[in-house]
Amino acid sequence: MRDFDHHDINLRIVLLVVLIPCVLICMILSLKYLAPLSILANVFILVVVLSCVSFGIKNRIEYPDTETKPIKSFGGVMKFIGVCIFSMEGVGVTLPIENSMARPTLMPRVIIIGMTIVCSLVILSGFFGYWGFGENPAEPITNAFPKNWYTIALKIAMILMIWITFALNFWVPFNLVWVYLKKRHTKRLALWERIYRAIFIIVITSIAIAFPSVTALMGVIGAVCLSNMGFIYPAFIELMLDWETPGLGYLKWRLWKFAAISLFGLFIMFLSAYFNGRDLIRVAISK
Repeated sequence: MRDFDHHDINLRIVLLVVLIPCVLICMILSLKYLAPLSILANVFILVVVLSCVSFGIKNRIEYPDTETKPIKSFGGVMKFIGVCIFSMEGVGVTLPIENSMARPTLMPRVIIIGMTIVCSLVILSGFFGYWGFGENPAEPITNAFPKNWYTIALKIAMILMIWITFALNFWVPFNLVWVYLKKRHTKRLALWERIYRAIFIIVITSIAIAFPSVTALMGVIGAVCLSNMGFIYPAFIELMLDWETPGLGYLKWRLWKFAAISLFGLFIMFLSAYFNGRDLIRVAISK
């Protein structure tokens, strides 16, 4: 990792430094106080995506011979799918948000509108980022932008966005675990909750320091964990609910659908985990 003066910065040291602000923001116990910060993070995301489109077009015009390929190797496709599946982890925030809504019946409409916007932003940044900057752009994509005060502000906005979304994504799984942890304590629950929050964040940061390759780590988590949660488990639950009523259907098509989805999930899980895990280990050893 390099700063603007081209001095080498150890990524593991940076990760250790950001531990403190991550602990502080995760001390916010209520989701309603994180919601306004989420709106701010969404504004930052929109600005970064639009800037990616703009700089991508400008770079392509300036360097029309930038190398791009219609499809990469099979391993590259598997790594890409693992990272895409990782993006499904936001599904875990859906139910807590629905439970906090004044009108929960509007949640399906919210999901449709929200996912349309999210997919559009991802497609825009992915297409113009690759088309504009080529086969091996800097990571993250903001490092490929021209170096000026505007792009420095973009990086700061991106840092704040990741910082806020980390707290949002941490809130849901921790509260699921806290339901069982708080049974061990009868007094000073607020203090113990903050202690456990700090311990969890330290563990998460330790994993990030051990495996600093974010892309490969996202791919492994997406392949091993979220391929089950996103494909196999929902298909199995649906099959069990439909087993007697309305039944398996003509030629047991619901059973065949479950088998197809499960095989696809297993296929993604093993192959994507293999290719991303190989990169993860290589980067962890080399850095």
